Amino acid sequence: MAYHVVIPARYASARLPGKPLLDIGGRTMIQRVVEQAAASSADQVLVATDDERIAAAVYDPRGRSSSIAAMTDADLPSGTDRVAVVARQQGWDDDTIVVNVQGDEPFVPPRLIDQVAGLLVRDPVADIATLATPIESLHDFLDPNVVKVVCAADGVALYFSRAPIPWSRDGAAAGLGSQTVYSGALRHVGLYAYRVGALKRIMAMVPSTYEQAEKLEQLRALQAGLRITVALCVEPPGPGIDTDADLQRARMRAATEPGAR
Repeated sequence: MAYHVVIPARYASARLPGKPLLDIGGRTMIQRVVEQAAASSADQVLVATDDERIAAAVYDPRGRSSSIAAMTDADLPSGTDRVAVVARQQGWDDDTIVVNVQGDEPFVPPRLIDQVAGLLVRDPVADIATLATPIESLHDFLDPNVVKVVCAADGVALYFSRAPIPWSRDGAAAGLGSQTVYSGALRHVGLYAYRVGALKRIMAMVPSTYEQAEKLEQLRALQAGLRITVALCVEPPGPGIDTDADLQRARMRAATEPGAR
């Protein structure tokens, strides 16, 4: 299975300035993401960044390249845009599969990276692939920061939302705040595989109405009729890092790794 990984990494962050370069157990966050991606079956791992400090801090632990940084414009609005720019820079053809691994996921399992790429290999008509995991609490089901997805029987995405979907009418007899049913609900895991041709199409589109309402990029593709295939994660996804509390938990986790001091 041939595919590439691109890891978008932006230096600026409102909550954690310089987030990619923060130390977690003796290694930068972004290098940890690189090492997880390099442990997958990807042919190539690149870091799409707007900052020379990040570019200088990343390397391929497999020793396949002296530099894995791809410089992109600081004004690009999203990680998806950075991935698209790298695809153009590299001259990848429309059938090439590229996986977007987020730069703040230092514990992303390599198996999940392989899994999401494999979904496109097995479904030749799919444009995009992504993953999901069962929602395990009513709190997460009702939390707008937890993105939900509902799928057709064949695993193709029907809709992504910050709202609690699918909504059980009978589980909320006393109104919205009384909901008790969340069985079968799925949390979207933000790991994407694209065919480069689909990525080009998405970047040429203007933001869609659903995307603007929900602030979810994937709705641009879905509203335009692109096929997004979804599968349950073969193992739990690692925690992302958005806040200082997340960072402290990550450092505690790294301290328990084999060989940690």
